[in-house]
Amino acid sequence: MAKIYEEPSRTFSEYLLVPGYSSVDCRVENVSLKTPLVKFKKGEEPAITMNIPMTSAIMQAVSGDELAVALAKEGGISFIFGSQSIESQANMVRKVKSHKAGFVQSNTNIRPDQTIGELLELKEKTGHSTTAVTEDGTSEGKLLGIITSRDYRISRTPLTDKVSQYMTPFENLIYAESGITLSEANNIIWDNKLNSLPIVTKDQRLEYFVFRKDYMDHKEYPDELLDSAKRYIVGAGINTRDYELRVPALVEAGADVLCIDSSEGYSEWQAKTLAFIRERYGDTVKVGAGNVVDADGFNYLAEAGADFIKVGIGGGSICITREQKGIGRGQATAVIEVAKARDEYFEKTGVYIPICSDGGIVYDYHMTLALAMGSDFLMLGRYFSRFDESPTNKVQLNGTYYKEYWGEGSARARNWQRYDLGGDAKMKFEEGVDSYVPYAGSLSDNVRQSLLKVKSTMCNCGTLDIPTLQREAKITMVSATSIVEGGAHDVILKDQISSVGK
Repeated sequence: MAKIYEEPSRTFSEYLLVPGYSSVDCRVENVSLKTPLVKFKKGEEPAITMNIPMTSAIMQAVSGDELAVALAKEGGISFIFGSQSIESQANMVRKVKSHKAGFVQSNTNIRPDQTIGELLELKEKTGHSTTAVTEDGTSEGKLLGIITSRDYRISRTPLTDKVSQYMTPFENLIYAESGITLSEANNIIWDNKLNSLPIVTKDQRLEYFVFRKDYMDHKEYPDELLDSAKRYIVGAGINTRDYELRVPALVEAGADVLCIDSSEGYSEWQAKTLAFIRERYGDTVKVGAGNVVDADGFNYLAEAGADFIKVGIGGGSICITREQKGIGRGQATAVIEVAKARDEYFEKTGVYIPICSDGGIVYDYHMTLALAMGSDFLMLGRYFSRFDESPTNKVQLNGTYYKEYWGEGSARARNWQRYDLGGDAKMKFEEGVDSYVPYAGSLSDNVRQSLLKVKSTMCNCGTLDIPTLQREAKITMVSATSIVEGGAHDVILKDQISSVGK
C-alpha cells in the first residue's frame, strides 16, 4: 500500500514564534537580512548574496522589468517571467541591466533630422525627458547633441520642426570621457548644476549617461543589489522544453541567475535541463530548480546540480493544483522537512544549497516563520502583484482599486510548460485562476513595512540575523481556539459601528 504520513501537513498559520531573550542590542536597525541566493562550499562566500530575503515569482502578472528594478533597489531579486517569447524575455532582462547604478545606457535616442512629433512619441514610449541626439539614432551612435523637455514647448512648437533646431549641440555640452569614475562624474554634475552628464568615447560615441537623480536614488536605497559593474541584479525563469535556445539568449542578455519554472521539480526533465547548463557553462551560470516538498525531491535536485531549490506545491493563492490533481503538501511541513534535508546535505558534503519557500505566505508574520523554519529566502507572487510596479492593470470595482492577478496555470497565461509532463505541447486543464488583489501602492513602501515587522519579530526572538534565527528560534503549534484568541475578539470594533451607521 501507499506510504501514509502519520502527521498531517501543516500551514504557517498553525504556528507561532515564542519570544526569546532580547538584549539591549536587539533593535531593528541592528538586524541584518542578508541571505545567500546560490550554493557555496563551507568556508567560502556565495557568488550572489541578497540584502533582503525576497524574490518575486516567475509570473506574467508579477515579474516584469519595472518591478525587477524596484525590487533590486530594495535588495531583492525578480525572476522575469518565461511564459513569453525568448526575444521578449531577453529584452526585459536587458532593460533591467541597462539600469546600471550611476552609469545608464541610453534607451531614448533620436536622429537630428527627425521631428518634434517623433520625439514626443519616443518620450511617451520610454517615459524619459532627456533624449540623446545621435547620428544614427542608436544608443551608441556618434553624439551630436541632447534635447530635453525644457528645450521646446508642446503648445507652441510645431510638431514638424526638426530636432536639430532645438537640441543643445555637442560643442555646447558638458560631457566626460569614457573611463571616468562614478564619483568623478557626480562631482562634475554637482559643480556644473547639471541633471545629466553624457559619457562619450574618444571618437564621440555615446557610452552612458550619469544622472543626478541616480545619485539621490542611491542615497534613498542603501540596500540596492548590484553586480560588479554596478548594474541591478536580475533573474529569469526558464522551462524544460526550449532551454537550449532560451538559456543562451538570457545569459547573453545579462541575467545574473536563472530558475526552472515548474509546478513539480522532482523529475528527469529538470535533471536534463541542469545537465545542459552545466555541460555548456560549468558553474558560471547560476540556476535554481524545483518545486519540491520533501527530502527526496531536495536530494535529487541537489545531486543534479541546482544552485538553490524552491519548496512548495499548491500553496499559492491562485494555485488550484491540489484541487485539480490532489498533490501537494502544507507549506510549513514542506519547508521544515526540506530544510532538514538541506542541513544534512551540508554536513555530508560541505556544500550549502539555499532553499526558497514558494507559496503559502498570507500574512507578514508568515515570512518570519518561513525563515525560522529554515527558508533562506522567499518567493512571492500575490504580495508583489498588488503594487504599482507589477505589469498588470489597475481597475476600480465598486469604488475600490484592485490589480489583476492570474496564475501561470490559468487559461489566461496558458503557461503549459510550467506543468509539463511530456507529450503534447499544450495545457490539458487549468491549475490556476484569474483574479483580483487589493491595490496596495508602491513596492518600496510595502516592502519596507513588511521587513520592519520581520526585523521586529526577530528582535523579539533575540536574534539579529537569519542564520541565528534558524538556530535559536522557538516555534509552537497553535490550536484552532488559540488562533481565534490571537485576533481581536469579544469586542465591537469601532469601524464596524461606523459602517452600520452608514
